[in-house]
Amino acid sequence: MARPRTIDREKVLTCAEHLVQRNGATALTLDAVAREAGITKGGLQYCFGSKDDLIAALIERWFLVFDTHVARCRGALSGPAALARAYVQACSRMDDAARARMVGMLVTLLQSPRHLAPIKAWYARWLGQGSGHTVEARQIRTMIFAAEGAFFLRSLGFVDMQDAQWNSVFADIQNMVFPDKASPA
Repeated sequence: MARPRTIDREKVLTCAEHLVQRNGATALTLDAVAREAGITKGGLQYCFGSKDDLIAALIERWFLVFDTHVARCRGALSGPAALARAYVQACSRMDDAARARMVGMLVTLLQSPRHLAPIKAWYARWLGQGSGHTVEARQIRTMIFAAEGAFFLRSLGFVDMQDAQWNSVFADIQNMVFPDKASPA
């Protein structure tokens, strides 16, 4: 009896992201992902269950990758302000491929509104760092909203921005909010 082939979940998720990036959100079908990953549809269903479960895994993966980038940017610094600065730095350092994957996933989410709940919870966690009415809390909210706005405007192609300008925008976000602690993005 032959040993069953193991499906590499990370490879399948990468294939799904590439499929959406290349062909749009409507291309995200179990058949298409299975073909892209070089596995059977049954194997894909065994690994992920359903298309909704695949989308949930993609979202979870994006959260993990972004949160890991934030942790790297934060280093040993502690406190809500350090976390907000790290968030802004992580946003500023996303490359074109990451931005394209994110846009593809956003479009995919429009087909699956049930996936908005974990995204809302993720943002609530981040924005909770800036909860309250202190000056620092309001500054943290401002940084996160400014970083997200810049990220989405560029990622969706609403604003053309070269890397030098992009870096300058993110340095400005940090400098306006925490002028005595600003560092280049």
